[in-house]
Amino acid sequence: MAHAAPPLSPGDQVAAVLRVTAEAPPAKVGAPSPLQRLAGHLRAGLREATDGLRPDARALLPGLVVGDTSRVPPDLDDAFRATDLTHLLAVSGSNLTIVLALLIGPPHLATRAERRGLAPRLGLSLRGTAVIGGALALAFVVVCRPDPSVLRAAACGLITLLAIGTGRRRSLLPALAAAVLLLLLYDPWLARSYGFLLSVLATGALLLLAPRWSAALQRRRVPSRIAEVIAAAAAAQAVCAPVVAVLAARVGLVAVPCNLLAEVAVAPATVLGFAALAAAPVALPAAQALSWCAGWPAEWIAGVARTGATLPGAEFDWPGGWGGGLVLAAALVALVPVVRAVLRRPWLCVLCVLAMILAVWRPAPFTRVLTGWPPPGWRAVVCDVGQGDGLVLAAGDGTALVVDTGPEPRAIDRCLTDLGIRRIPLLVLTHFHADHVDGLPGALRGRAVGAIETTTLQDPPGQVQFVRTAAAAARVPVIRAAPGERRHLGPLTWEVLWPLAPPALPGPSGPSGPADPTSQPVGADGLDVLEGPNDASVTLLVRTGGLSLLLLGDLEPPAQRALLAAHPELGGVDVLKVAHHGSAYQDPPLIRQLAPRLALISCGTGNPYGHPAPRTIAALRAQGARVLRTDTDGAIAILGTTARLSATVNGHRTKAGPVPGRRTRSRPATNRRAPARPGGGRPPGDGLPGGRPPGGCRPRPPPNTRPSGGRPVSGVRARAGPRPLRAPPRNQRRSHVGGGSGEGRAGGGRVGHGGVRGHGPSRWCRPGVARMLLNPDL
Repeated sequence: MAHAAPPLSPGDQVAAVLRVTAEAPPAKVGAPSPLQRLAGHLRAGLREATDGLRPDARALLPGLVVGDTSRVPPDLDDAFRATDLTHLLAVSGSNLTIVLALLIGPPHLATRAERRGLAPRLGLSLRGTAVIGGALALAFVVVCRPDPSVLRAAACGLITLLAIGTGRRRSLLPALAAAVLLLLLYDPWLARSYGFLLSVLATGALLLLAPRWSAALQRRRVPSRIAEVIAAAAAAQAVCAPVVAVLAARVGLVAVPCNLLAEVAVAPATVLGFAALAAAPVALPAAQALSWCAGWPAEWIAGVARTGATLPGAEFDWPGGWGGGLVLAAALVALVPVVRAVLRRPWLCVLCVLAMILAVWRPAPFTRVLTGWPPPGWRAVVCDVGQGDGLVLAAGDGTALVVDTGPEPRAIDRCLTDLGIRRIPLLVLTHFHADHVDGLPGALRGRAVGAIETTTLQDPPGQVQFVRTAAAAARVPVIRAAPGERRHLGPLTWEVLWPLAPPALPGPSGPSGPADPTSQPVGADGLDVLEGPNDASVTLLVRTGGLSLLLLGDLEPPAQRALLAAHPELGGVDVLKVAHHGSAYQDPPLIRQLAPRLALISCGTGNPYGHPAPRTIAALRAQGARVLRTDTDGAIAILGTTARLSATVNGHRTKAGPVPGRRTRSRPATNRRAPARPGGGRPPGDGLPGGRPPGGCRPRPPPNTRPSGGRPVSGVRARAGPRPLRAPPRNQRRSHVGGGSGEGRAGGGRVGHGGVRGHGPSRWCRPGVARMLLNPDL
């Protein structure tokens, strides 16, 4: 039966869910035709021939040849989207043009005596050439499947071949118009296909704009071949950019150079790939040899996409929808006379090129001066990764402790790049849900990572395997957190408070070896307290520069109560990373016990879960906490000391979960001023003079000793934060949370070249990794 369901989010395009209730298996209405079976056999042969290639070539080559993207990993797909190279994976006219060019040579010489290609060498007449070319076009459609771009390319090619066979001089623009008309008459629903629209627009731009732009470049002494390639890439990008903005709410800055760099490898990869496709059914070793040769240009294309996507300014947000598309189209039209004027002045061309390089490359000193982000002296940053968690703790020049990586590699990669992080001695994944670990490839990309530390509960299995695969590919060891583990990294010290170890897992490894991956931590009373991966989140108590930060992961109320029972000495903290993106499921006694001065919530704009919950925000504010959230404030940087705690926001917002084929966008930050709050310092009732004891933990205050209003916080000043590379730079919003006395720093230790070292009464559990139990005196 079909069950209508409202969409979970405005971007969700699911209108109904079809559920099969009958127990009988589906009935087969017919077998595939012999032609379909042959096409499937050819595609399977190509996949088999590419099995031995390296990962990128193995994934990419079937996509370049027949549009088979089943092996393309999400990070490579994201890289192709960011660099606007996805048209290479959607088999289109370029593939058919390369195949037909082998037969007829350059199209403008196809009807002349000096025509090139294989046809004149084989002695084929014009009509014979047209017949064989038509057969190739039809075979191309069958093997690559009749997608809109394939149909449009085949229709244009058949009309062109018909003109060759009849001996009439033809124009490609009427051929395109006739092909579009025939296809729309055959399938009117193509009129609503964005893929078909992009295909037609790109082809029209190549026929109308590219020749004129190429001639203009050649008049300015640009070599003809280079001028043709530049004009073709620029024309296609110019007419397609407004449609891409409608769909993805972004504008790419690296599309033209990336397409130019990839263009040199497309033809060799396509020709060799089709040769492997044809050879696979009859001679698999020959097909494997051809695939190996085609793998080199395929890897070049993948490298161009990955490199372009990692650039900080590869793309920028733009208003989505038809309104944003129309505004972008108007802006591009207005730029045409500006570009003409610039091309007449070489020195202006040089300045524009340098400005574009700076906008795309975004060197850290330049970005910091222009935008003020990251602020000098930042101690921790909650990255804006959408509906997920990603937190960075400064540990020295270019070095940081990273906790979780969010749901998308590019978001965490961009955050770490903006912060100038090149070394991650330890990367902690609190638990294995996708919104905490799926961004791992982005954090690993181009950085030296010492180890990945995970929770003890290895669930869900699919995400566990994803983490292990990504770590193995980067040659990074994966270890498990141990309760009571304490580490020291530069100015950072931290302790693992949760999860507790089960009886069979007293530490990172038990007496009889590593623990069962499916084992679950248990509470202090010996009873299981876990209801899922959220409750197994690694919980860290971090100290840096006199500040204390408690990172709760996604702990649910049962685990929060067990945490409080296991650590009754846990007292007030300066900064709290609120559990589970600020959901309504929080433990009120834990919030009262912690009484944070600053509460941070990481969640995505417009997420379908209602995060953060209003009652959670109200509960935090009732305890005197200043609440900042990434869905409205963007990335959040923590600065200062206990005496003067402050937070700066970046103002860049990312929507909750990525929608396939759609990019996130940001809304402009608004100026606002938070009301001043009287008072300052810590509340009485700690039971200890001078704030916290040297261990950084305070006992639970006796009943009725904590003021009902929580910890008073000093006045907060707020003003809008900047957005990267926007001129003139806007000031940042800074929230000052005053009060508090200094605290001693627990533990000691140091960081060597090998990564993180523990210090104190520790026991060595694994080579190169120090694990320390909690000091019972704390």
